[in-house]
Amino acid sequence: MANKIFFILAGIGLPISIIGSLMHWPSTWMFGVYCFTIIALAGIMGTATESLAIVAGPRIGGLLNATFGNAVELIISIFSLKAGLIGVVLASLTGSVIGNLLLVGGLSFLVGGLRFKRQVFSIYDARHNVGLLMFSVIVAFMIPELFTIYMNDDKKMALSVGISVILIILYLAALLFKLFTHRGVYPATKQAGVSGVPEEREEEKPEWSKWKAIVILFLATLAVAYVSESLVHTFQAVGETFGWSELFIGVIIVAIVGNAAEHASAIIMAYKNKMEVAVEIAIGSTLQIAMFVAPVLVLLSLFFPTQMPLVFTVPELVAMATAVLLAIVIVNDGESNWFEGLTMLAAYLIMGIGFYLL
Repeated sequence: MANKIFFILAGIGLPISIIGSLMHWPSTWMFGVYCFTIIALAGIMGTATESLAIVAGPRIGGLLNATFGNAVELIISIFSLKAGLIGVVLASLTGSVIGNLLLVGGLSFLVGGLRFKRQVFSIYDARHNVGLLMFSVIVAFMIPELFTIYMNDDKKMALSVGISVILIILYLAALLFKLFTHRGVYPATKQAGVSGVPEEREEEKPEWSKWKAIVILFLATLAVAYVSESLVHTFQAVGETFGWSELFIGVIIVAIVGNAAEHASAIIMAYKNKMEVAVEIAIGSTLQIAMFVAPVLVLLSLFFPTQMPLVFTVPELVAMATAVLLAIVIVNDGESNWFEGLTMLAAYLIMGIGFYLL
């Protein structure tokens, strides 16, 4: 039933988005239409991902969802790079990191925790992921910031290219480790029931077949990419209307809209007590942003008039580091509850207020 509703809403929103874009309807109107359409498409992508997760397992399902979701972010950022909006791109990367960890992770833990008193996920995957989070944000983003203080623009760019190549290689090695060389080495974690006691599940059947889910996921991603690219052109008018700064738009608005697909999927998975997938989406998407999307954007910027060094502002670095450290403390035990989710959401709201006022 929910899938039919999402298809109907997308069927309404997508044509209006196309017509409104071609006819140049007011940006403030189209902003709402674009967001409405993306949310509907995100629901469709969530169902496709859930089907794939049942067929391929939570790790690959979560990875596929993060990849398709971040493809939208990558496309938006490429258009922004072409326009020379380096600050918006870096801000959106910051927003994706704190948004995936605190907003998506927090909502997943909160929604799932309100239904189940205690939810569990693989402690081995959690510790593996938080180690990579620590490396990518603390080591690869923060420490080079100290070196760039004493560098000119050319050296900053050279350092950024070197870091980007290392991050991409390590990310690919991490996928090789998780999906091939050490797949199945560590025991899976049984899900916990309402009482907190692990319970056996009946074997689930995917709603869609593997190839049907892949095709729908691919087509929905293309549609989201088109609508998201159109949405970017409304930000300036909407910012002027509502008094939003460029930094706030990049950190909060672009990040939330660009990652709407995996946001919805993670929350749905948590509500269904599939925390392995929910956590893999939230943290896996963050890792992909930090270790793959950001480095790829740095390398792609070499082909544009304005190049983008991997140099963030101090508030952005502090926000990302704080989000990573809080996520490490909370997920390192392999368990979650609604209060932990509320804590993560509170941290996100505090950062959101700070970026708004900044």
